[in-house]
Amino acid sequence: MIGKIRGKLIEISGNIGLIETNSGVSYEVYLTSQFISEFKISSLVDIYTYLHIREDAMILFGFKEKKEYEIFKMLLTVSGVGPKTAFNIISYINFKELINIIKSNNIDGLTSVPGLGKKTAMKIILELSSKLDSEFEMKNMVLSEEDKTVVDALISLGYKSQDAKKILSRLPKNLSIEEKIKEGLKIKNK
Repeated sequence: MIGKIRGKLIEISGNIGLIETNSGVSYEVYLTSQFISEFKISSLVDIYTYLHIREDAMILFGFKEKKEYEIFKMLLTVSGVGPKTAFNIISYINFKELINIIKSNNIDGLTSVPGLGKKTAMKIILELSSKLDSEFEMKNMVLSEEDKTVVDALISLGYKSQDAKKILSRLPKNLSIEEKIKEGLKIKNK
C-alpha cells in the first residue's frame, strides 16, 4: 500500500495533483481544496494517502494531516459511503468541524455537502458517534411512523429514549414492527 508520499507538487488539474518524488516517479493524487489552496506548484509536500483499487482503476486520495486520513477511513466504515463520498465530505468540511457536526448530531451540517442526502448523513452520525466517544443525543433523529412505534415500545419496556433510538439504528430495515422490537430486545440484552 502507498501510505504516504513526499515530493514536489508539479501540477494541479481540478482537485487532482501530480506529485513527483525524488526517484522521478509522479503520482496522481486527489487533493482537498484546503490542501490545494495552501500549497502552490513546486511546493514540497508530505501527504498521507489512501489507495482505492477498483477493477478499472487505482485511485490515490491525499490528506495533509493524519487526523483527516483517520476520519476518512472512519467514514468508509459507514455502509453506503464509498471513497469518493468520504473524500467529498472531507474536502467540503474541515475535519475538526466534521467531528463537531457528528458529535452534535447536526444532520443539516452534513447535508450541506453537495450530493449527500439526509439518510446517508443520519447513517454517518449514528454509526460514527460512538467511535468518536461523543456524548451523543438523538433528539433530532427523524423517524418514520413505524420506527416511532418501535422506539415507543422499547421505551415502554424500560429503555431510555436515546438507547431505544440507538438500538433501532442497528436493526435491519426490512423487518416488521414486531420483529424489530424482538430483535431490539436481543441487541440490548447482549
